[in-house]
Amino acid sequence: MLNREQIEFFLVKAYNASLRAGARILELYNSCEEIEVDMKADNTPITIADRDAHNIIKSYLSQTRIPLLSEEGRDLLFEERRNWDLFWMVDPLDGTKEFIKGNGEFTVNIALMYNNEPVIGIIYVPYIQKMYFAIKGHGSYLQEHIVPDAEAEVTMDRLSQEKQKLPLRDKANDPIRIAVSRSHNTPETYDYIDRIKQRYPKAVVVEQGSSYKFCLIAEGTFETYVRTSPTYEWDTAAGEVILNESGGHVLLMDGTKGLNYNKPSLENPCFICNSRYMQ
Repeated sequence: MLNREQIEFFLVKAYNASLRAGARILELYNSCEEIEVDMKADNTPITIADRDAHNIIKSYLSQTRIPLLSEEGRDLLFEERRNWDLFWMVDPLDGTKEFIKGNGEFTVNIALMYNNEPVIGIIYVPYIQKMYFAIKGHGSYLQEHIVPDAEAEVTMDRLSQEKQKLPLRDKANDPIRIAVSRSHNTPETYDYIDRIKQRYPKAVVVEQGSSYKFCLIAEGTFETYVRTSPTYEWDTAAGEVILNESGGHVLLMDGTKGLNYNKPSLENPCFICNSRYMQ
């Protein structure tokens, strides 16, 4: 089991890595140059921002001397990673489509995985300068006005200041608010929403990009997020521990609680996220 000193060391490293990556992402986002978009083998887009953010995070977290599994890293066969007991799970730029569209709804996701469970989660939203973080068993938190910094070396003392414990609300919204992806919905998404509306006829549906949806549910802005299109483990690991530590949870469509990680296939099944007020 990781001790407090180790947890704090890893949390600070992930925090600073996200600030450094966020600085480069925003530099490119705010530049006047047109961003070249390539397509990966799975027909999803990738930009220089994805690649640069990956390289920044990989370089900085190399100080921890534990393996890193990243969306933009090389493909790692299951046989190579199956016995990892401690590793980083990273999506250096989650919401690439939102980055390309220019709507600001993109994040940096970093999770520390211990025995294939996320025990630290960092989700940084650089465009609006919001930092969400959680430690398993110790709650999840929000910090606002956290400016991207290409040379970030924040200490644990600074990280502990001006943090708000999640959720920020003490009850559900009325009417409840349902989050859906801005770019990845399917007919099954709306079929499931129709079932929710049978119980909550006035429910409001809101489109939102990236893993920021996990954070908005954790803080109480939304009650539910329905995902029926493909996601991968790096899309959800940081968000799941942040949501769990706020009192919410992830459910698979069969009612099973929680996602599995470091599987032979890194693709997730369909799932629903609920806030602590949506049981």
